[in-house]
Amino acid sequence: MTSLPEITGLSAINPSSIEKPKQMQRQLRAPGEAKHGWWWGTGRRKRAVARVRIRPAKEGAAGVRIQLSDKASKTVEEYFSELRDRNDCYAPLSVTQMRDKLEVVCRIAGGGYMGQAQAVRLGIARALRDYDPTLEDALRDNGFLTRDAREVERKKYGQAGARRRFQFSKR
Repeated sequence: MTSLPEITGLSAINPSSIEKPKQMQRQLRAPGEAKHGWWWGTGRRKRAVARVRIRPAKEGAAGVRIQLSDKASKTVEEYFSELRDRNDCYAPLSVTQMRDKLEVVCRIAGGGYMGQAQAVRLGIARALRDYDPTLEDALRDNGFLTRDAREVERKKYGQAGARRRFQFSKR
């Protein structure tokens, strides 16, 4: 049995080697300016907000820290107990191979642990995009620059919850 490329006379094509037409290519942004040596990104998810700062790491300072107060901070491993949440924080850095090259400091407010981890992921991705605009395609292809806008629906008056009604009684 012959394969399809032999029948049609085409050679096997590597999808990554196909160049996108000009109309489909994204224009590179101008690199963002560093404010006092830091690049900033804000991430939001549900009720959680993460303000993220990144800068090139000095010796031994590479990594992600969660800043709790002016003096106290924790590593991602200390702050998030779930492996899923830790992986969310490191995902943009792993995809762009910048995990050991940058110092990342996050301030988190509101929400639960999962929402906070996803807010940190979005904040890091936005800061990375401003730091080096050539990373935008890799970040966008993995969905790290897309804001997840789903929120909890509010409870309505006269109902037990957002959609749930009180039990109907005929008598």
